[in-house]
Order: sequence, then structure tokens, then C-alpha cells
Amino acid sequence: MRWLANLKRISGLNRAIAFTVMARGWSTLAGVVTVLFIARYLTAAEQGYYYTFSSLVALQIIFELGLSFVILQLAAHECAHLVVTLDGGITGDLIAHSRLASILQKAVRWYSCGAVLLVCTLLPIGFRFFGTHSSPGVAAVHWRGPWILAVLATTVTFQLDPVFSFIEGCGLVPQVARMRFTQAVLGSLLAWGALLIHHGLFAPSMTIIGQAIAGSLFLVHQRRLLLPLLSHSTRANFVSWGREIWPFQWRISISWLSGYLIFQLFNPVLFASRGPAEAGRMGMSLSIASTLSAVALAWMNTKAAPFGTLVARRMFDALDRLFFRTLLQSLVLLAFGAMALVFGLGYFERAVPVYAGRVLPVSIFGVLMATVLCNHVVFCEAIYLRAHKREPFLPVSVAVGILTAASTVLLGRTYGAVGMTYGYFCINGLFGLALGSTIFLRKRNRWHQEPDEKGVAI
Repeated sequence: MRWLANLKRISGLNRAIAFTVMARGWSTLAGVVTVLFIARYLTAAEQGYYYTFSSLVALQIIFELGLSFVILQLAAHECAHLVVTLDGGITGDLIAHSRLASILQKAVRWYSCGAVLLVCTLLPIGFRFFGTHSSPGVAAVHWRGPWILAVLATTVTFQLDPVFSFIEGCGLVPQVARMRFTQAVLGSLLAWGALLIHHGLFAPSMTIIGQAIAGSLFLVHQRRLLLPLLSHSTRANFVSWGREIWPFQWRISISWLSGYLIFQLFNPVLFASRGPAEAGRMGMSLSIASTLSAVALAWMNTKAAPFGTLVARRMFDALDRLFFRTLLQSLVLLAFGAMALVFGLGYFERAVPVYAGRVLPVSIFGVLMATVLCNHVVFCEAIYLRAHKREPFLPVSVAVGILTAASTVLLGRTYGAVGMTYGYFCINGLFGLALGSTIFLRKRNRWHQEPDEKGVAI
């Protein structure tokens, strides 16, 4: 079995990555089926509603304010001084134990309040947007019920996700990855059911409901870890929101809000300016590209908690070896996948021209995939630097977000999806990669020379 060990070493596969890749692999295969179902059971206008639902639901990022990633890193830093067993037992430094409980308790309170604000905001935004931009040609699209259910389902998953981040930060990365795989399978099956019975606009909410069911069952299984921490006294030793969480969180939150301008503005702008059909083509193309990107990023995402632990222990040589090896592995995978998609879409355009019109032309799709490759490098660099409980990519995110949003609005109205894609590549791909890599190299060298300050966001 030496060949298997060598394969694992070269590819970087482990249990966490395996389950994450299974989830992304399922999402990729399921995405193909979903795309075919959408083309078969939804009209071009309904396809536009389908993908615009997802873009508007992504506004939940405003209420999360990046806290889930902060939770993961805070938990990882505290668990560097603890041992967390699979049955929920925690041993080690008592102060770290108390601080770990404080992180979970604060997260639950934050997201419970945010969920109420989320549902009270998203519902009227959706009614206003779709009611205003519905044209006579698409007046028959029944979107109100599906939109309400999508928002309510999102409110549930909104409260579950930070707990998953906390558990992942505690070192149970394979367990969370396996749960994500279950979420992907169940969500896809429920969405397909909605499409098959000709209620396709309910598919987005069915996907989220499947995720909520699988996630809830997982948290029930983890109750031995979570319930004692929720009731643990943290009066003597706790994580200070103002001194430790907020200085890191507000920077992450602005970066994530900028991410909405970069990645989620395409569909609403096209829906409003060019109609639901063109929004649907762009949405389907972005969905295909983002699925492949997520598969490749699984190699790096599963290292976020180990990165934080290595930083807490100041094992920077081991950190660098793990990062650069993982970056190479994931980038090679993404490059081969991108080429396969471009060639596959070219064949699809010739073989099934009717359905090919539901996505961007192959030449434009190629530009989109080139941008995805550039983005991947920046995403990986950001994960590495954020493991230090800092957010140096704030100026990059803001600059790229504002420029991409302006490009999306101006070029989208004039040139449609084609103009959007070229603007996306120039600003987010070329400019973002150059600026992000410059910051990565400077900060990495500087931070590793600084003394450690225990308990402070370093």
C-alpha cells in the first residue's frame, strides 16, 4: 500500500479534505444534474429568478459581519492549549477552557439577535426588488412563496453556521467536513424533488432546508461538547469582545461586505437592467465556476484551523511548508478542472445548442475561469494571514470591491454579461492578484519577526 501513502502525500489528501472534496464533488455532479433540470423544467425567466434568489439571500453577510471566521480562529488558538476528544471531553489549561466557552456563548448570542434582524430585512428587500423589476413578459412567475420560504430557511442555517465554525476550530475538522457532505447530498435531493414536480423556484429553499436538517442532526450529536460549554462559567476568564474580537472582526466584516460587491452583484444588476434571462445565464455560469473553485479551495479551507494552531505555537516553518504545499496542490487541481470545463462547454455548445444558450459563450466563460484562478491564489493567501488573527486584506477587499461594483453596474448596463466578465477579470483578477500577493509577502515576513502577545489579537 506504499503507492497509496505516496498518493496521499503528493496530493495532500486527508480525512477532512476527503470529506470536503466528496461534498464539493457531489455538488459538482449534482450541479450538472441541477443545471440540466433547470434548463428542462424552468423557463429562461424563471432561471433568472432562481439565481437572483441566491444573490439576495447572500445579503445575510451584512448581519454575520465575518464573525464565523473569527470564531474559528479564536477557537483554534485556545485549543492549542487544550485536548478536545471525539466524545466531547476537554482537558488542559483551565483558563483556555473558560475562554473557549466564552467564545461559543458570545457567538450564540450574536447570531440569535442577527437572525431576527435578518428575516425582518430580507423579506421586504426581496418583495421590493422583484416587485419593482418584474416586467409584463414575466408577470406569470410566482416568486413570492418561494422567496418567503428561502428567507425563513436561511434564518435557520444562519444560526447553525457559527457553531460549525466553532467545532471546526476545536479540531473536529473531519467531522464537520462529513456533515457538509451530508448537507450537500440532502439539499440536492430536496431541490431536485422540487424541480421534478414543477415547483422549481422552491428548489433554492429546499437546498437550504436540507442543509438545516443535516446540520441540526449533527449538532445534536455534538451536544456533549456544546452543552457543557454553553453552561460553563466564564466570569473569571473570558474573551473580551472589545479588545480581542472586534478589532479583528470589523476588518473581516468589511472584507466580506466587499466580497458581496465582488461576487454577488452580477445577478441583481443584470436582472434589473437586462432582464431575468441574461441574469440566468450569468448565474448558471457563475454557479459552475464557483463549484469548481470550492472544490479546489477545500484543500486550503481545511487547513484554516491547523494554521491558527501553528501560529499560536509560533511554528512558522511548519506553517509555511504546509501552506505552500497545499497552495500548489490546489492550484494544479483548479487549473486542470478549469481547462476541462472550458473544453467541455465548447463541446456542449455544438452538441446541445438549445441548452448551451443558458450559459455564457465559451470564450467569455474562459475569461471567467481565468479570473477564478487568480482569485484562488488571493483566497489562499488571505486564509494564511487571517490565521494570525489579523485582516491585512482590508484595503485590497475595499478597493477591489468598489472598483468591481462600479464596473459591474456601468459595463453591465451597457454591455451586459460580456462587459461584466471582462471588467471582473481586469479588476478582480489582475489588479487584485498583484495587490494581494504584495501584501501577503510583506506581512508574512514582518509578522513572523514580532514577539507574541498572549491573549491579544496579534
